Amino acid sequence: MCSDFYPHGAVTQAYGIMRHEPPLAGISERAVFVVDKQGIIRFAKVYPLGQAPDNQELLDALKKIDK
Repeated sequence: MCSDFYPHGAVTQAYGIMRHEPPLAGISERAVFVVDKQGIIRFAKVYPLGQAPDNQELLDALKKIDK
């Protein structure tokens, strides 16, 4: 888990999820990235700010890279 915010926001900017427009400019989008041991992004999804990520969807993504 990462919470990264303006004015620093290096991780948020590197992943391309910094919000530049209102509402809430300067914060990250609500997003999930699953990165494997080699540093390859295996799953990425941006969710609306008011929506929590789907836990089953995340577990399925993790199971796919555990093989």
